[in-house]
Amino acid sequence: MEIIDAIILGIIQGLTEFLPVSSSGHLELGKAILGDNSVPEESLLFTVVLHFATALSTIVIFRKDILSLIKSALKFEWNEDLQFISKIAISMIPAVIVGLFFEEQLESLFGGNILLVGCMLIVTAILLYLADKAKDTDKNVTFKNAFIIGISQAIAMLPGISRSGATISTSVLLGNDKTKAARFSFLMVVPLIFGKIAKDLLSGDLTYDSGNFTALSIGFVAAFVAGLFACTWMISLVKKSKLSYFAIYCLAVGVIAIIYALLN
Repeated sequence: MEIIDAIILGIIQGLTEFLPVSSSGHLELGKAILGDNSVPEESLLFTVVLHFATALSTIVIFRKDILSLIKSALKFEWNEDLQFISKIAISMIPAVIVGLFFEEQLESLFGGNILLVGCMLIVTAILLYLADKAKDTDKNVTFKNAFIIGISQAIAMLPGISRSGATISTSVLLGNDKTKAARFSFLMVVPLIFGKIAKDLLSGDLTYDSGNFTALSIGFVAAFVAGLFACTWMISLVKKSKLSYFAIYCLAVGVIAIIYALLN
């Protein structure tokens, strides 16, 4: 892999992991419009490295929160932090079920289905717009909310639905505080990322070529730095009710994708 490819892919992964624009949807659009071979293919190892980088950037941003959660968990007391951990665990259930039992059906949707991507981008745009207009509160995420947000995360596996956009919007529309909604959205994905990394590591499909060490390292750094920026920026945007900009963008790209699909 070329160094420039590693940098570009790292930045894209770092930004789209947190910004509500659907990285999977954009990748499908790129493959369909430019051709399958025009988009650089990431090796499984490179994908794992980039996912680890974005997970690490989340941990750095929320290091105080995570440390507090770990300390509370070790006390084995049913306090606020342990309840939060339990909510994270509950939110993972829908995505785990989809990942384990519907993986093949899900993968079948990633075959250049531009009409689906366009429609899902419009759904993302609507969710972002509604969340942006919702009144801010000081309400915390409840156990019921956690499961519903988890369902939205599972649905976000569809190409065109933004994971961060869907989970944050769902949380806000349920009446939760916007900053707390963003915090919950970003923390809830960390266990899933590490779970996916563990699955890939145990699959035996990973291959390492020492000649790719530089590209892997640079891709990791690019994804990590971009993730730090995107995560911090996204929290600020949610708090200031600025998601409408992304809603407009997703709507425009979605409409263009639908028109392209219908004309081809």
